[in-house]
Amino acid sequence: MNTHQPTERSRRPRAAQFIKGVQRARARTTFVRVVARQLDHIAPGTIRVHTTPTTHHGRETRAVVLYAAAGALPTTAEQRRAAYGLLSRAFPEADWNRARTYDAATGVLAADEPTAPAELGLDTAPEARQ
Repeated sequence: MNTHQPTERSRRPRAAQFIKGVQRARARTTFVRVVARQLDHIAPGTIRVHTTPTTHHGRETRAVVLYAAAGALPTTAEQRRAAYGLLSRAFPEADWNRARTYDAATGVLAADEPTAPAELGLDTAPEARQ
């Protein structure tokens, strides 16, 4: 009975894929650690950053709140500006015209969409209620 015997040549592509995957994971881990360290430098204890686009006297602005484990951190305008600048440079492809939350532990930047239970019937589109 013939059995498949992997050769050095057949192993190479799988090994190369593994190495590339490890390199990507290390780069991602390094990125997350660097951003977390910089946020901690901006405002010690920061674990999460929430940004919301706002309008003030007809001018577009950004509300930024930095959170620690115990809740919102008391921050200065300079600290909030620095945190937003860091995140907007780290995630240039993100749509910053939507509310976003960045988790420094996981490195995830998520859209922060308000949601309500369907039982409340707050959806205004008839097709959403079907």
